[in-house]
Amino acid sequence: MRLTTFVLSLMFAFCAVLTGFAQIDADNITDPNFLANASSKVFHPTPHDLTNGQAHSRFGIFGVNSVPNFNDHFFADGVDFNGNPNRHWYTNTLGNPPQMGGTTLINAPVQPVNIELDDVNGNLRFVGGKPLISDAKKFLTPTLQSPVFSTAVYSSGTDATQFSDSIQRAEYFNSMKPNWHTLLGPDPLPAVTLHFKQAPATACIGAANHFAGCNYSFSLNADGTCCRYILVNDVAPNFEFDSGFASVVVNDIVNNSITTKDVSTFLYPNVYIFFGDTTQCCVLGYHTYFLDPSADPQPRWVVNYSSWISPGLFGASFVDVTGLSHEISETYNDPFVVSDGVHNLTPWWLAPNGNCGEVLETGDVIEGLKNATFPITLNGFTYHPQNEALLQWFQFESPSDALGGAYSYPDTTVLTAPSTPQKAGCAK
Repeated sequence: MRLTTFVLSLMFAFCAVLTGFAQIDADNITDPNFLANASSKVFHPTPHDLTNGQAHSRFGIFGVNSVPNFNDHFFADGVDFNGNPNRHWYTNTLGNPPQMGGTTLINAPVQPVNIELDDVNGNLRFVGGKPLISDAKKFLTPTLQSPVFSTAVYSSGTDATQFSDSIQRAEYFNSMKPNWHTLLGPDPLPAVTLHFKQAPATACIGAANHFAGCNYSFSLNADGTCCRYILVNDVAPNFEFDSGFASVVVNDIVNNSITTKDVSTFLYPNVYIFFGDTTQCCVLGYHTYFLDPSADPQPRWVVNYSSWISPGLFGASFVDVTGLSHEISETYNDPFVVSDGVHNLTPWWLAPNGNCGEVLETGDVIEGLKNATFPITLNGFTYHPQNEALLQWFQFESPSDALGGAYSYPDTTVLTAPSTPQKAGCAK
């Protein structure tokens, strides 16, 4: 599969046997441990078309009107996505080159996306007399106060900084000027409400069929309110989740609420994606971009869908801003998701968690591991951002020229050696 139009994301898969569901609400998940046995895999959504230089470069990808970005390269013996031997690889990174120094501040809109679950006729649903409306606004403040947007002190510098910037500084520690930073300026936007309409009862089958054909399924809170979590389908022909996400993003673009110079976050309240039926679940976030190919230079709006993750759903390894930190850190390392099939295409690699890939997706290497997260207490709350693989891990570089010879950060013990070269698809 060509990688010019695809982006890897944080995704979880689980299998569960479901019993004891009331016929009247076949899409209501009542098993409290339904998501407990999640395991990780990858997902490839497509950047949105709004109309339905390979060497070092200060100016990054040519012909693009978007966030500041810079190009670089490295040498490593490996094979590309077609299995062809290659030694020269190219990267594209958010911000300005580390040799320039200084701070690059990028505006970062954060928009809560409230969810309303509607019936087959598009009317608001009620269960037990309570409306199926899930509020994302309550997660906005803790998200803004998290290490993703607030600052803490890390070993890659003496001054407090944001989580993803600390990782980049570790990565380029021996080539950067000491005052080099790439920071996000959080810009909270008013909440919007997104409606998901249920599929006809003849299509939506619960229980033993794992909610096959449902546009969504849900689990109520202990007090009967909506919702502990919501699972939304994203398969043809409706692409229920993707079409809803696109409608919110495009509306913000049209209204100039987000611009091509922003890194925009759309914050969902425990809303995850499944594909066809809930044995193929769950995506907790992804990063991508929207584009207008008819314009020159080509406008690109860099965005991510990320869900707040409440405790008790996926275990201690995935909670609060784990998904958001994963997507933002990957955006730093690959803002345009291998859009030209060259920049951020890497040698095939095999991660300790079993993930196999050939693109610079730093979070996918570590997600799901026992020590995947790096707890940080800020503003009286303990957050769980995810550790990330460093560029040196993908370069098969030994020793690493990152801070302290590291291959992962902030916890440098997660990866203690680089990946080894793999055949295409990590074939044996």
